[in-house]
Amino acid sequence: MDIMHTFQFFSFLALTLLWTPSAAAEGSTRAKDSNPVKGIIGAIIDESSRIGKEERVAMEIAKEDFYSYSNQSLALHIKDSQGDPVRAALAAKELIGTQEVKAILGLQTWEEVSVVADTSSQNQVPILSFADTIPKCAAEKWPFLLQASPNKYKQMKVIAAIVQSWNWHQVTVLYEESMAGGVIPHLYDALREVGAEIRQVIGLSPFAAASSLSEDLETLQREECRVFIVHTSLSLAARLFERANKLKMMETGYVWIITDPITSLVHSVNASIINSMQGIVGVKSYFPETGECFQDFYKRFRKRFSTQYPDEDNNEPGIFAVQAYDACRTMALAINETNLGDQELLATVLHTKYHGLSGNFQFSHKVAMVNTFQIINIMGKSYRELGFWSNDSGFSKTIGEGANYNSSMNELGQVFWPGAPQYTPRGWSLPTSTNPLRIGVPVMSGYTEYVNVQQNLLGNNLFFSGFAIDVFYATLERLPFYLPYNFIPFNRTYDELVEQIHLKNFDAVVGDVSIVSNRYKHAEFTQPYTETGLMLIVPTRSTSCNAWLFMKPFTNSMWALIAAITVYNGFAVWLIERNHCNDLRGSLINQIGVILCLSFTTLFSLHGEKLHSNLSRMSMVVWLFVALVITQTYTANLASVLTVQRLEPTEVDDNSMVGYCRGSFNQKYLVEVLGYDEKRLRPYSRIDEYAQALKNKEIAAAFLEAPLAKVFFGRYCKGFMQVGPTYKVGGFGFAFPRGSPLLASMNEALLKVSESGKLRELENGMLASNKCRDNDMELEDENPSLGPNCFRVLFITTGATSSLALVSYILVKGICMLEHKSIWKLMLAVMKHWRFQKKHFTGRVSNADLHGNSTPDALHPV
Repeated sequence: MDIMHTFQFFSFLALTLLWTPSAAAEGSTRAKDSNPVKGIIGAIIDESSRIGKEERVAMEIAKEDFYSYSNQSLALHIKDSQGDPVRAALAAKELIGTQEVKAILGLQTWEEVSVVADTSSQNQVPILSFADTIPKCAAEKWPFLLQASPNKYKQMKVIAAIVQSWNWHQVTVLYEESMAGGVIPHLYDALREVGAEIRQVIGLSPFAAASSLSEDLETLQREECRVFIVHTSLSLAARLFERANKLKMMETGYVWIITDPITSLVHSVNASIINSMQGIVGVKSYFPETGECFQDFYKRFRKRFSTQYPDEDNNEPGIFAVQAYDACRTMALAINETNLGDQELLATVLHTKYHGLSGNFQFSHKVAMVNTFQIINIMGKSYRELGFWSNDSGFSKTIGEGANYNSSMNELGQVFWPGAPQYTPRGWSLPTSTNPLRIGVPVMSGYTEYVNVQQNLLGNNLFFSGFAIDVFYATLERLPFYLPYNFIPFNRTYDELVEQIHLKNFDAVVGDVSIVSNRYKHAEFTQPYTETGLMLIVPTRSTSCNAWLFMKPFTNSMWALIAAITVYNGFAVWLIERNHCNDLRGSLINQIGVILCLSFTTLFSLHGEKLHSNLSRMSMVVWLFVALVITQTYTANLASVLTVQRLEPTEVDDNSMVGYCRGSFNQKYLVEVLGYDEKRLRPYSRIDEYAQALKNKEIAAAFLEAPLAKVFFGRYCKGFMQVGPTYKVGGFGFAFPRGSPLLASMNEALLKVSESGKLRELENGMLASNKCRDNDMELEDENPSLGPNCFRVLFITTGATSSLALVSYILVKGICMLEHKSIWKLMLAVMKHWRFQKKHFTGRVSNADLHGNSTPDALHPV
């Protein structure tokens, strides 16, 4: 491309020198001497192509229609560039300098646009380009450049929607080098939005020989991907499909999708080309072919086209003719509405809304707005219309009011695919019995529970077994297709094993392969079929003697309740027995000491024969029974605590040696992420090596991935335990090439294995031979401290008994006191009565007697 551009530059420079100022002045003088015209429009087309021929005829018709509509004359100067950018640049100079055009139409390729845009911007002449794609940066560099063709990003979104409809995840793109522009990035973005990707991009020269095309197609034929998107000119596409047809790549299993530059000219190709394109699906810019305006244009176009180009087999107009007509009419209307000011003309064009042959023609961000595309299917002698795609709504069988839209192309009905299969192509080729899937299996794995490679008795065949192999078998059973394969042993590191996929020595890897980020540059992985994580395993040791170990059998609340109920029962006995025992009397301080002492010695110093009250005996008997149960329970639980071995993890300091799995990612993770010194790390290959090294204190701890740790604890659950956090890394999965179409099907099948319970069944079968299944980390709960809830009935019983005895004692005591108090009240009343009589007989009278009042009868002695 650089050589071609250099050649074009020097050619342009040479031709520019030939275009002298005197010739320009002469042309300008002639223009000034001629009669003035309302508007002058220039056009640069490639009249050697079908597109250019359609554009010329359409613009001439637009000029005539403008005169009929406005009664204004419009000059149209059309130049033929023959597809050469240098000729296009010279034509632009002539149109601007000599013809004094106010706008330029045409310029079908980006190369032509790029060499003309500078001249037009310097002279402030708007360009309405029909180029396939114009980069976004071009609009900033050249403000007078407008794109009259549809936005290619929207067309790429249609293609992405088609790919998504049939669940294809990979495509191969074939494009013409002179037409690439910004189409590939647009397609990449559109596919990424729907979860698909471009597997391969093949650039084709517009002058490619048949042998070169055959080589490219044969290379693609050996690849898995069978979905091809073609973005080329019609002439190159015709040669491409002719070679593909001979290579039997237009048969069952293949998918071909073509873009606008091809589909917009399908109506003009001959029968031989159509025969080599059977089953192709295409995206076409839509324009309504109904209405009086289009029918009138259609008739006039066919008549004029047949007259001007009698060699063309087909004289029907396509989208390029319609776009050229609308662009010419739009520019003519804009010129008619302005005073021919350059800036004013540009603004008028950008804001013009014209209902033309292609529908509502208007610009958005300097690009013509086209929101509807047509989906076609080539079959027979021409093509059939499957339906439409709208940027806002999706697919539909019809367009306009009443249309039912759907996100999937399935709603458009049966598609005639290459080879006319009864089903939708899968989009990729399956391995065959003659070319089975080559699957690498690690031999160096020391975990035979996961992968075990053995030779049979004769020594001429290998036998593959283990949990990973069983999961792979179960996954294959749930695939909707048959997948032939061969296991190939690999006796090197896991990283090298995964790298073989990138080197295309293996088509997949099955085994205990961890899913880590640095391996994604070589392959992609299924979802993990095991638990994820990295664990630190250490040996255990007996716990040291604890000064408060005697408190372990009961909880703190239990001890508090025992103390409370004991003091309460002692108080009850003391209160009841204090009148019968002189030792229970004395000063206040002595009484408190006696109560506290009595609380804890009732059972030992005041036996039944020393208690004088039945109430205290009743309270003591119940408390004796409760205390017996509690003391026996305490003795049993304390004995269990002292006799059962209590384990705790050993300590790992900064100088301790640590083991890891040989050949895994663990070493890099321990050094780079966890900060371990590489000198402290020691690799091991088998589980029993870990156990022996830990017991011999060769290493203080070992890092194991979660699935391997499960096997380790299943075999050595006594004497080892996990400490610290579980680092969220790893997990085992199956590896496939990046972008492999098998990956989605394998993931779906693996999910079915997991959801059906088969995965759990296989894991239990793997661990079934290990008798010890429990982890010593659970020993802390074997002898839990007992709380009050376990003895609530006993505590309620003894508390209620003591309370009943205490209440009974208080009631009896109170009654006695009341009775005793009544006798004293009677004696006091008699004494008061006797004292009154004595005073009366001694002559003492009250004040009332001195006034002559008689003494009431009530005061007289009876």
